[in-house]
Amino acid sequence: MPRSPLPAPYAFLSAFDRPVADLALGLREILLDEAPDAVEKYYANHASAVWYGFGPDPKISQMALYIAAATKHVNLGFCRGASLPDPNRILEGTGKAMRHIKFRTALDLDRPFLRRYIRAAVDHSRR
Repeated sequence: MPRSPLPAPYAFLSAFDRPVADLALGLREILLDEAPDAVEKYYANHASAVWYGFGPDPKISQMALYIAAATKHVNLGFCRGASLPDPNRILEGTGKAMRHIKFRTALDLDRPFLRRYIRAAVDHSRR
């Protein structure tokens, strides 16, 4: 059974156009389908993102994934993405740890590799 969005973490979506908000909620649904025990957290200093981690009360440094809204797209972020396998070469970013995938349309949610990348991030986080 899908979880409904938590009021505070997803309140920020009201500032975005409907297609961006729908993408963020669509990604959330896929992420929670692959990781139903993920804990959702919102941090005021990251006002356009919701973070996902595991355990009773994960700190931001322990988060595995995030969903962040931007003006015209949504990012699915991988907190330790630089150490994840990327056979499709789709992870973007150049930092020491984080990587992301951009989603611009609802069709992007149907990418065949999406769930595999989420599972890899979840598995990596639990090690």
